[in-house]
This record gives sequence, C-alpha cells and structure tokens, in this order.
Amino acid sequence: MKARKMAPTPIDLLIDARYIIPVEPFNTTLEHHSVAIRGGRIVDIIPSDQARLQYAASETVSLPEHIVTPGLINLHTHAAMTLMRGLADDLPLMRWLQEAIWPAETKHVSHAFVRDGSLLAGAEMLRGGITTCNDMYFFPQASAEAFDRLGMRAVLGITVIDFPSQYASDADDYLHKGLASFESWRDHPLIRFALAPHAPYTVSNRSFERIGILAGELEIPIHIHIHETSDEIASSLRDFGQRPIARLESLGLLGPNLIGVHAVHLDRHDIERLSHHRCTIAHCPISNMKLASGAAPVTQLLEQGLSVGLGSDGAASNNRLDLWREMLQASLLAKLDTGSASSLPAHQALRMATLHGARALGIDDLTGSLLPGKAADLCALRIDDPDSLPLFDPVSHLLYVLGRHCVTDVWIDGQRRVKGGELLQITNTELLSIARLWQNKLRQ
Repeated sequence: MKARKMAPTPIDLLIDARYIIPVEPFNTTLEHHSVAIRGGRIVDIIPSDQARLQYAASETVSLPEHIVTPGLINLHTHAAMTLMRGLADDLPLMRWLQEAIWPAETKHVSHAFVRDGSLLAGAEMLRGGITTCNDMYFFPQASAEAFDRLGMRAVLGITVIDFPSQYASDADDYLHKGLASFESWRDHPLIRFALAPHAPYTVSNRSFERIGILAGELEIPIHIHIHETSDEIASSLRDFGQRPIARLESLGLLGPNLIGVHAVHLDRHDIERLSHHRCTIAHCPISNMKLASGAAPVTQLLEQGLSVGLGSDGAASNNRLDLWREMLQASLLAKLDTGSASSLPAHQALRMATLHGARALGIDDLTGSLLPGKAADLCALRIDDPDSLPLFDPVSHLLYVLGRHCVTDVWIDGQRRVKGGELLQITNTELLSIARLWQNKLRQ
C-alpha cells in the first residue's frame, strides 16, 4: 500500500533568492534558499527546490541575482529634519544648533512640517532597505501619521526638553502631549513609542526622575543623546559635578531600556557604567564625523559586552538616511581606531544594523533577523551589475561593494513596500512637491 502524498502547505508568499543572510544564526549565508511567509510572518527558510514541493504560495517572487537580508533598523534619527537637509553644513555641533537649526525650528516647525518631513524621510529610508526607525522629534502625532501612511515600522520619541518650542511650553507639556499621542496609537501594529529626553544639557534632574518612573511604568525605552562632545562633559562637570553618564546613573536612568546616542567621549568609568547597566549605544559615525564630534570607541564597547546599533542621525547633520553607508563607515572607523583590519567585520556590522537595533527597541522577538515566527521584514539587493562583480563573499559584498542604490524590494510584515526600486505608497511627484514647498519656505 502506497503512502499518501502530503499536499503542499498553503502560504501567502514565497521569496526565492540567490543568497539569504538571516543574521541569526550568526555568520550564516544561505544559497538558493526561499523564505515562506503566511499572515505577515516567516514560517520557514529552506532550500528553494524543497520549498516548491512543500509550499503552495499565492504569490512567488523570484530573485535569482539578489541578496535578501532582514530589513535594516535605524536606531537614531530625526526624520522631520530631512526638510533641513543641507541647511547649515560645515559647522560644529553647538554653532550648527544655535545659529541655524534652533532658529529654523522656532520659525517653521509645526504639525504639517513634521508630517511632510517624516514622509520624505520615510520614503528615503524605505528605498534604502530600512524597515524600522527610532525617531526623536516634536509633534509625534504627525510622525505617526506619516509612517502609518508609508506602512513603515517606527518607534516615536516622546521628546522632552526644559525650554519652550513651537510644540510645547515646558517639560510637563512635552510629556502631556507625547503621552496623549502614545495613547492614541497604542494598538497600532507598526507604531510604538519611547521616552526621548533630548540630552543631559537640556533636561533637568526633576524631568529625568519623572522620565525614569514613566519608562518603568509604560515599559518603553529611553532614547537620549549622551557624551556627544567634549564641551558637553565639561559643562556637566561644571554645573553638576559629574560626567553626564554618572549623573544619569545617580538619577536611576541607566538600564537595559536606555539607548544612548553618539557616546563619543567615554572614559573607562563611563564604559563600565554603561556595561554594568546593560545599556545600548546608537552609533552614528557619519554625523559624528561631519560635526567633528569624534569617533565613538565602538570596538571597546563591543568587547565589554555592550549592544551597539547604528543610526543615521537626521539629514540636517548627515545628510543622508543611509544605513548601508553607516555600516561601511562604522567598520572603517573601527579599523582605523584600533589599527586592526579585522575590527568590526562584515557580519558584525550587519548585525549592528539589524538585530542590535531590534534588541535596543525591545522588538527583537518581532524583527531584526530572519527566523520562523518573526515578522517578514525583508530587504533585497541586486548583485548582477558589472560594477558589483565578481562576488566571492555575499556579506562582505554587502558592506564594501553594494549600497542603497542596489535595493530593489522591501517587505514589512509581509507587505511589499518597495517594488523594483519604486515606492508603492507614495509617488515621487508628491515627494518632490513636499521638498520644493519647504525648500521655498525655509529660504524666506
């Protein structure tokens, strides 16, 4: 008696690829494999010849000359500041802020500014394979509207500073308005929130203490700039008698939920404190270099067991939201800093741009790697351009050869957001109109 042949399992989508880099397990490259997706989740990653027998897909996408990776995670950005791209280049941080950025924000920032800037930024990130961003800016309700429209995963900062802006009058007002946005988007599948005190030099002890309590109650991350410049540390020693990280520790803010952005100027005690409390660092190498802030000691941080993700910062200080370029610069800076060509190799750089960012945001059960049960957040890059060949090591190629111009397709929760390099949720015509409108306004 013959055994009955099992019918193929129905699924929504099957993606066949030349190479798949799942990130987990570490240092793994799969050739001629397929990702099986049902209900927005990965159900399997198996050799393509087996996948065709085992699964009956409603849609099959064949990517015979592509590398498929997890969607990238931009661990620090100011999305709406894309409207100020190139507004004030070649200035150090405090002059850049005081002479250009803060005056422009005082004059122009509004709900419409943030919505439009976030649409422009989200479109740029999606086309570059970024499926999740951790944003810090005013009017988070407007940012949420933009990312919702684009179908992009985002963690939005409840920004807190101790001086007034076009958005809020004082720290209590920032928290009140941010928490209202948090409540109104609480059940959204792609939108989450973090508490985002701007920096130790703009936030009081009282505000920090309240933020620490709220973060624990709401179980959300704290997202803050720390130790970006040497002047920041000198002013903290003068005003508080402590370095900023020591001050945050004394206020109870250091912990696994803290994402410290930049962390350029660190001494041994700073690193020990961050490691002891299992904090995460958002490394922004290009912004740090462009503002001449310095180079974060990433190799030391990783050696101490700290999780380090990658961020682009805002387009006003970068001037691109391009995580492939951040990966490359992070690796090159680490090699230069240590004098070792083996520092921050390709697999580790990709892990920083994916899984480390997801862990920092508390969503590594959902995204950051390609495993069965996780959301189908994927990015596909072409490898058949003569400028990209020959290819010997796909992961090394991702870091040193390819870039966002190679991204052709992006999925979030199994839904295609970019197809053949084109966005599916918004047109270039609308994006160009937004950019030109605000360019004219900011020129006035």
